[in-house]
Amino acid sequence: MAAAKLEDADALIDSVETFIFDCDGVIWKGDKLIDDGVPETLDLLRSKGKRLVFLTNNSTRSRKQYGSKFRTLGLTVDEEEIFSSSFAAAAYLQSIHFPKDKKVYVIGEEGIINELELAGFQCLGGPSDADKKIELTPGFYMEHDKDVGAVVVGFDRYFNYYKVQYGTLCIRENPGCLFIATSRDTVFQLNGVQEWAGGGSMVGAILGSTKQEPVVVGKPSTFMMDYIAKKFGITTSQICMVGDMLDTDILFGQNGGCKTLLVLSGVTSHEMLQSHNNSIHPDLYTNQISDLLAVKAATV
Repeated sequence: MAAAKLEDADALIDSVETFIFDCDGVIWKGDKLIDDGVPETLDLLRSKGKRLVFLTNNSTRSRKQYGSKFRTLGLTVDEEEIFSSSFAAAAYLQSIHFPKDKKVYVIGEEGIINELELAGFQCLGGPSDADKKIELTPGFYMEHDKDVGAVVVGFDRYFNYYKVQYGTLCIRENPGCLFIATSRDTVFQLNGVQEWAGGGSMVGAILGSTKQEPVVVGKPSTFMMDYIAKKFGITTSQICMVGDMLDTDILFGQNGGCKTLLVLSGVTSHEMLQSHNNSIHPDLYTNQISDLLAVKAATV
């Protein structure tokens, strides 16, 4: 079924109580807002009593760091409204009562380390392993910490062979060691200029060496949808998921039973949406989130 173009913003806004926004490609690209209408759009939705939630698969920052980015871009967003996949990793470990005497090896950046430590977990790896190398000399044996009970893999600009081997050893040799992925995104809009290989490439390397499927805590897994719905006491049918990626954002909304709105300001083009190869169809699509401002004309 082909997606319908957003024509009646008023009807959409009135039909839900919560909007969940993806960030990269929806709110911003790199370090710039998608368009000048973003702040006005968010203000309008708040003025109509809508709850706003911001959900990103980008694990490089913590919620606190994302709060700072929103402020830098001139947006007033409370830290409690922000949910990153780095936070999701920590929330997942809390939800399964991960033992506090066990450690977490991180293949990723400081956002994951910050959120895990904030939740009280012992971490190793992450940025501190960025420059480590392995010399494959005859007889070399690589040691690893036997107390690691989970390996968390996210987007990592400093990905290297040392991290692959260390994570692989933990998963293969530590009994019951978990393999957790913050996301399996194929692309990442790192600087707003071009698309870059996403966190899925790092996850794929560990999957390839361990032959173990990860537990995915970011979109399109419903873990964060369930978490957000429970935290705020929302029925998922009262949520509209707004995103720019079909296989993460829109699928996430569909998996969670939400309304879905695709914006064409990020990864997905109109041609990709309409392609016969595409099997994921949002309820509605539009060019950018400021198209929701069309509601103003009906309320004046």
